Amino acid sequence: MLKKIKRALRLSGIDPLQGNTIVINAEKLERRVALLEDGILEEYDIEREGDNNIVGSIFKGRVKNIEPGLKAMFVDIGMEKNAFLHFWDAIPAALDNSLEEIQRHGRPKRRKKQITSKDIPKIYPVGSEIVIQVSKGPIGNKGPRVTTNVSLPGRYLVLTPYSEQFGISRKVDDPKERKRLREIMEKLNVPEGMGIIMRTVAQNQRYRHFVRDLAMLLEEWGEVEDLRNNTPAPVCIFKEPGLIERTARDFLTEEIDNVICDDLETTEEMRAIAERISRRAKNRIHYHPGPQPLFEATGLQKQIDEAFLRQVWLPCGGYIVIDETEALIAIDVNTGRNRGSKDVERMILETNVEAAEEVARQFRLRNIGGLVVVDFIDMRHRRDQQAVFRAMKERLKRDKAKTQVLQISSVGLMEMTRQRLNESIRETILEPCPYCQGRGKVKTTLTMSVEIQRVLSGVIHKQKQEEVGDIIVVVNSDVLNRFKSEDSHLLVELERSHTGRLIFRSDPALHRERYAIIDAQTEKPLAEG
Repeated sequence: MLKKIKRALRLSGIDPLQGNTIVINAEKLERRVALLEDGILEEYDIEREGDNNIVGSIFKGRVKNIEPGLKAMFVDIGMEKNAFLHFWDAIPAALDNSLEEIQRHGRPKRRKKQITSKDIPKIYPVGSEIVIQVSKGPIGNKGPRVTTNVSLPGRYLVLTPYSEQFGISRKVDDPKERKRLREIMEKLNVPEGMGIIMRTVAQNQRYRHFVRDLAMLLEEWGEVEDLRNNTPAPVCIFKEPGLIERTARDFLTEEIDNVICDDLETTEEMRAIAERISRRAKNRIHYHPGPQPLFEATGLQKQIDEAFLRQVWLPCGGYIVIDETEALIAIDVNTGRNRGSKDVERMILETNVEAAEEVARQFRLRNIGGLVVVDFIDMRHRRDQQAVFRAMKERLKRDKAKTQVLQISSVGLMEMTRQRLNESIRETILEPCPYCQGRGKVKTTLTMSVEIQRVLSGVIHKQKQEEVGDIIVVVNSDVLNRFKSEDSHLLVELERSHTGRLIFRSDPALHRERYAIIDAQTEKPLAEG
């Protein structure tokens, strides 16, 4: 069946193993989007029914309280938790350091009064209304983080309606192309008081594409202003588009060869979006029906399952181990089965370079971020450390999230940060295990034997005065096996100190860390854990 589907795709002129392909699986409860580069999974995103992704959404909120000690305020945006607004994020027109600000000819630079954090409580007192945009979604027990630097992303441009900021993404590094884009920027008719930022995908695009994109953004902002002016706070005045529209906006570039979707309605939705922004892109979107799920047919599901394991193997035979915590991502690199070279230093370098490339890929796949520490295999020479550092930096250029990487330390650790906007994919698809409560481990049978004997000894001592007879001890079957074998002599000694019998019973359904001690005559619980 898989061979037939792959053959059908190739007959249609689509080969998911060649070039860059976006694969979309749309079902009733879930939509999944995967980006393949020559058949290798590079990015993966999920949207589920009922998900409320608010990153990028714009709200008209109300200041609830101000915390001078934190230099922050909390804003009611109509959600369960108030949004967190740092004073720095409340200063209008704070420049994004990933951009190069450009002063347009013919538009004099206004001298504005310097606003500091001390002015913020006066500008936005408690009870005042404020327009903010979500820059970071709620993570764990923290509310969303917001900013007054509102921006509206388009296909090639980003509109900054409250700031006369003009810039070009620093990822556009060709001097000739930057000069050409500056010239285009000069020609665009941007309203007074607003600014625009040219995105990385703006490279090599024609002037008419920018004109159309700007017109769409201004029309969209007009609708936002109508809601802002006519609706009381708190209210959402702009909602970030869903996964399918975001995919068309951010990923459907000239570099994408094909888009394959297994749902006709979603395919038509993608084509309609593509036609508005790029008519040529519409012809690259294909509907592929079939009884076999598309992710299985293209071999994607196996890649996804392998990518989200704690241990990820490398082509050379080494592997990395990824552990996520609330505040830090710890990644360990091991040589594993890599014994291919007699030159140990060369083998270590090969493993570390592949690990660096895989770590950068895993960032995008898992959507993990925050503080990251990678423990590479120790390298003796500085040149080898530099080679690994360069490999990491080069691979991170594909990442849309902001990253900062430090040089490898003397003990082989690379510290880095990655912008985290939402919960990771792991947090989206998993929940803490009800058995181990998210620890990933349970107490050993020896530990449980020690604890139960300790509690049982206390119960026997306490019940001597009340002349309690037989006592029933209900435990997990694994723990009972321990009682019958290694610890049987200890239980005999314990029973001798008691006037009655100790009756042990197993319950296979009982959690290993749970037990019950019961009075056999009255069936009254004496202790439990």
